[in-house]
Amino acid sequence: MSKLVGGIVALAGAIVVAEAGISAYFYRRTMKRNKAKVERTMKMAGTDWDQYMPLIQERKAYLLSKPHEDVFVYSHDGLKLHGTYFPNGESKKLVICFHGYTSEGMKDYNGLSDYYLKRGFGMLMIDERTHGQSEGDYIGFGCLDRMDALRWMEWAIRKCGEDVQIILHGISMGGATVLMASGLKLPKQVKGIISDCGFTSPKHVFTHVLHSMYHIPAFPIIQIADCVNKSRAGYGLDECNAAREVRKAEVPILMIHGDADTFVPSSMCQEIYENCASDKRMLIIKGAAHAESYYKDMPAYEKAMDDLMERVIEK
Repeated sequence: MSKLVGGIVALAGAIVVAEAGISAYFYRRTMKRNKAKVERTMKMAGTDWDQYMPLIQERKAYLLSKPHEDVFVYSHDGLKLHGTYFPNGESKKLVICFHGYTSEGMKDYNGLSDYYLKRGFGMLMIDERTHGQSEGDYIGFGCLDRMDALRWMEWAIRKCGEDVQIILHGISMGGATVLMASGLKLPKQVKGIISDCGFTSPKHVFTHVLHSMYHIPAFPIIQIADCVNKSRAGYGLDECNAAREVRKAEVPILMIHGDADTFVPSSMCQEIYENCASDKRMLIIKGAAHAESYYKDMPAYEKAMDDLMERVIEK
């Protein structure tokens, strides 16, 4: 009997060590700067970007031909954060753009820049913490980035004046950022929010990825990672949840998602929409993979944006 008990204890110990090792492996690959790789993210997302590259490169070249400057703010915890500001003449309309996981401000909005520039918007494309030229060791997954977003709103008001009209636009992790920010006390200058394929919380999207792509159970990997992240990054993986934050929202929100998104399932968009307390609209793009909605059905995407602008932006 003692040998049996000893064997069980040894097996249990081995399992605990193995689970801890797996958790540490996934945590480093997901949360740490320079460990989270854009190539891996793109492969997991599964979107075929090659077909859109000629259009994206054309619009990027036009965008970069416009006057622009590097700008910086400091986060509440002392990180130096970077953005690229494109004024649009004397316009008092500005969109602040929040990119996706492992991306940068100047990558995710080259295509959409055509929409905003033609409608008289200035653009502020920020690098979220731990991305691009912004400082940070641990990725914020919207939970920390929503507080950084407040700093960028304050910067925009100082730069453009008290009468500036601001739209927040986020894609993927950026979409989660702006949805999570909707629950904060936003400046009156923020007129609307657009979230493209935003998720509910890091915990939920990590659980989905472990199940659907790695085919392994989330328990206890998520629970271990949650404890580690609270200690190292300063937040829990479900501490801030977009579906809860939008219950406090006062600003109109447009939510867009592709029904073929296997990285962040469109069911998350539906859950967020059902919980949203403010004026809300939802657009599901048929056949669109992760972050592909704008390119898959540009007329529908831009019409939904036009409808929002007509409601919230003063002429």
